[in-house]
Amino acid sequence: MTDGLQTPGSSDGQAAASSGAVTSSSSTAQRLEALRRANEIRIGRAQLKRALAAGSVRVSEILAAPPECIKTQKVQALLLALPKYGPARVACLLAQCQISSAKTLDGLSERQRGELIGRL
Repeated sequence: MTDGLQTPGSSDGQAAASSGAVTSSSSTAQRLEALRRANEIRIGRAQLKRALAAGSVRVSEILAAPPECIKTQKVQALLLALPKYGPARVACLLAQCQISSAKTLDGLSERQRGELIGRL
């Protein structure tokens, strides 16, 4: 007599495990495409941050026309990549421009974008 407990090798447990492991080829292809796109965005952001730190790219150019890879990045994260801009200075700049620390580059209004470019 069992007490209502399943043993590790019971048929109910095996059926549940095998049905969860089956994935369709379209969902696998979608996951791989999403992973590829995420990696492209990460690489693009890293290259842009290195260029900002080196001074080979101006932040005003990026703010005026953000590349596709950086549109969903937070403004705060972009500003922290600048030389001589630490967390306190970035927080003060964002407060002066009335920009939330959670705001993305693509979410900036024209007023916010213009004011930030003017202060940098």
